[in-house]
Amino acid sequence: MPAMSALALEFPPVSHVTEWPSIFGGEGPLAVNKVVILMWISVALVFGFFFVAARRGKLVPTGIQNFAESIWDFVRDGVVMQTMGPEGLKFMPLLVMMFCFIVVTNIWEVIPVAQMPVNGRIALPAFMAVLVWVIFNVMGFARQGFGYLKSVLFPPGVPKALYILVTPIEFVSTFIVRPLSLSVRLFANMLAGHLLLVSFITITAALFTVGPGLVIWPFSFALLVGLTAFEVLVAVLQAFIFTILTAVYIAGAMHPEH
Repeated sequence: MPAMSALALEFPPVSHVTEWPSIFGGEGPLAVNKVVILMWISVALVFGFFFVAARRGKLVPTGIQNFAESIWDFVRDGVVMQTMGPEGLKFMPLLVMMFCFIVVTNIWEVIPVAQMPVNGRIALPAFMAVLVWVIFNVMGFARQGFGYLKSVLFPPGVPKALYILVTPIEFVSTFIVRPLSLSVRLFANMLAGHLLLVSFITITAALFTVGPGLVIWPFSFALLVGLTAFEVLVAVLQAFIFTILTAVYIAGAMHPEH
């Protein structure tokens, strides 16, 4: 009982794991903090990875080139060909870089010292969602002209009397809900996983202070390892979902419904 009484769980406030002070002492939206630094490093890592992979291309890929081509094939076969068809191959550079960038910015969550997913703050998911919104709307107008608005707001096959209800719903769904859902889905999943990891790390650390005689801490540690592996899976899955929805939205804007 004395050992158990020494167990004290002090969970940090949510603000301590989501808000980071500016590294250089500045304030405002342009302040450079830990999350911004991780985002810059992510850009450099993704660019450097593909630069090195493509620098000395071989007919039979090995090493980093083989890994890069595996990612390219995964996005091509699992995203583009499934949603856009051969016509979507011209968007491969965008979708591959988007997938890799989101994976890297998510994976910081389980990297020691960093331990913060960049997409656990709404700024980057919101920026990428707005970028996707601009791309698929530009493609819609480029391919269909002002008929794009007609195909979105007045879908064929709907009785004209229902347009008074359908048109506002389609407008909100396409031009407001899509970017909002893209950003919030990525942000909420990564933030929730981050808070869950912080909670289990706090519990595990507290159990370690009790001593190795406590039966439960090996199970707590094993659960923490399993949860970390699960968060790695979530990081990749969220990148895949964001990328495939981007492809779906672009494909839908390029081709009017019939």
